[in-house]
Amino acid sequence: MLFNTLQFGLFFLLIFFLYWSVTRRSLRLQNVMLLAASYYFYACWDWRFLFLLIFSTALDYFSGLQIHRTSTRKGKRFWLTLSIGINLGFLGLFKYYNFFAESFAQFAGHFGLDAHPVFLSVVLPVGISFYTFHGLSYVIDIYYDRIRPTRDPVDYALFVGFFPLLVAGPIERASHLIPQLQRPRQFNRAQMVDGCKQVLWGLFKKAVIADNAAPIVNAIFAGQEHFSGSTLLYGVLLFSLQIYGDFSGYSDMALGVARMLGIELLQNFNFPYFSRDIAEFWRRWHISLSTWFRDYLYIPLGGSRGGTWMKVRNTFIIFLVSGFWHGANWTFIAWGALHALFFLPLLLSGSNRSHLGTVAQDRLLPTLRELAGMAVTFTLVTLAWVFFRADDLAHAFSYLRGMASPSLLSFPSHYLPWLTWAIGFFVVVEWLGRHGKYGLQTIGARWPRALRWGFYYFILFVTFRYFGEGEQFIYFQF
Repeated sequence: MLFNTLQFGLFFLLIFFLYWSVTRRSLRLQNVMLLAASYYFYACWDWRFLFLLIFSTALDYFSGLQIHRTSTRKGKRFWLTLSIGINLGFLGLFKYYNFFAESFAQFAGHFGLDAHPVFLSVVLPVGISFYTFHGLSYVIDIYYDRIRPTRDPVDYALFVGFFPLLVAGPIERASHLIPQLQRPRQFNRAQMVDGCKQVLWGLFKKAVIADNAAPIVNAIFAGQEHFSGSTLLYGVLLFSLQIYGDFSGYSDMALGVARMLGIELLQNFNFPYFSRDIAEFWRRWHISLSTWFRDYLYIPLGGSRGGTWMKVRNTFIIFLVSGFWHGANWTFIAWGALHALFFLPLLLSGSNRSHLGTVAQDRLLPTLRELAGMAVTFTLVTLAWVFFRADDLAHAFSYLRGMASPSLLSFPSHYLPWLTWAIGFFVVVEWLGRHGKYGLQTIGARWPRALRWGFYYFILFVTFRYFGEGEQFIYFQF
């Protein structure tokens, strides 16, 4: 059930009505209904994997209670290890087993050994990387006495399985979400309107930008040997916008839907393509994942506190693991390694926290220095996206070689004029709205009501006029 479908629209309208009418006087009924709706939402993908979600939820709920109850450090460590081991075991089995088996066979082949590993014909459970990280952060935080476990299984199950974030994040923290689930929630019209605006903007990014760029990107990457360098450059530029429109569009819709239910989720994107260096980019891109790895991997490894070798080691570990989290392919590891290389000069020079505020703060236009920083950062990120999108490393290097050919100066094929205008409109709205949490939050706040609503209806009209093919969200595969 995709956010950008009529099926989801009808599903959410029913939930919204029941939530704020039939169950509004009972927090318990609201949470039970949301949990039932969330499990139905997940079962629409593949009902068989619902049992895996429930098992993972029960494991971490019970482990959290045992960690808290156990008085000895050895006992606490046992339950923590059990939870982490089983969760990562399932993640490794479904997501990484075939990758390791194939890599082992290829490695053995270099030494003249004929290995015949057994491969698994299993579908990757949608959202497993996201809900696994929910559970891991929960038990780790209990182990280190950062939070106390919740004793209500419904509250915990809803924290893990809340349908707006279940299949593609953001990756929530128990300390942020569970207290909201335990407090009575009252209907707030301003909150609902704000949620609707964020859903609208997310839908525009997904349906107009991402879904219309996808067929062009797919065609160019599938037959890169037949296209000019300019067309290949056009393809990867479109992919940069596709993946941002797709994933940040999903996050906007998830946050907006949750806000209409009186629940605030963590911000996942903060206008990353306006970043002035790679460090700023990673503070603004997939924020919930970046901060998860920072808190549960980078800092425990020593962070930036040690000498130069420790800083370099930890930086590569965090980026390589982040790349591998995205998928079982050497292309994702190469993508992570590239970002580590881009990040390293900033870390070693101590300038990785130079840009903490909003670009062009209190100004309409950036300075030439800011513009140059954004251009360089976007170029580096876009080149790295080639590895993220390619089928394998050979495909990625072939694509880059083709892009560097003299035909780079020719006019690209597959050019779609109206999509260029839509992208221009999208960039302008994002730039003007960069001080808010999403593009439309602050735009038009002081406009006359008729003009403001006319602007929203214009976006709605363009969205339905150029509604794409309803591509599945890219991050569902992770």
